[in-house]
Amino acid sequence: MATVKERPRLGGRSARIQASVHEAVEQLSAEMDRSELAIPAIAARAGVTPSTIYRRWGSLGDLLADVAVKRLRPMADPLDTGSARTDLQAWTEQFMEEMSSEVGRAMIRDVFSSPVETNACQCCAYTYEQLQTIADRTAGRGEAGFDVDEVVDHVVAPIMYRILFSGRPMDMDYCDALIDRVMPGCE
Repeated sequence: MATVKERPRLGGRSARIQASVHEAVEQLSAEMDRSELAIPAIAARAGVTPSTIYRRWGSLGDLLADVAVKRLRPMADPLDTGSARTDLQAWTEQFMEEMSSEVGRAMIRDVFSSPVETNACQCCAYTYEQLQTIADRTAGRGEAGFDVDEVVDHVVAPIMYRILFSGRPMDMDYCDALIDRVMPGCE
């Protein structure tokens, strides 16, 4: 007789543990300095054993990266302003503000400090999904659109570089100049 491998149930015990641990990380992060976060305290708050956390995430860094990826997931489609240019401007402004905030910078550090490459890839996928939504909406309106890869290379990448490495301030004038690279002359 063939052995049937069970699949994890969506919303089952595993999902409840993940939700509980994520919630514990967020609560403790709000109550104490990040340097004081420790797996035993997180486990106690979540109602699980530390070995459960180590088995599932491996390290505190990997856990923090997993929480950051979840928090970086967009909750809604990008704003529909009626035109490709203003849709992209609204999305870029929100992206720039969220990523350059102290919370955003901390989440970016968490994602990149984890050796789990899929975390960074998942964040990239979120960005592509949001931009593709705008591009599809633009095409549906019959407007001249943009190439998502071009927006990533010429808008997203420079914003992230400034956030991570330069410390130079950003504003919408800077972002608009970046958008002009991918949508010249579009108003």
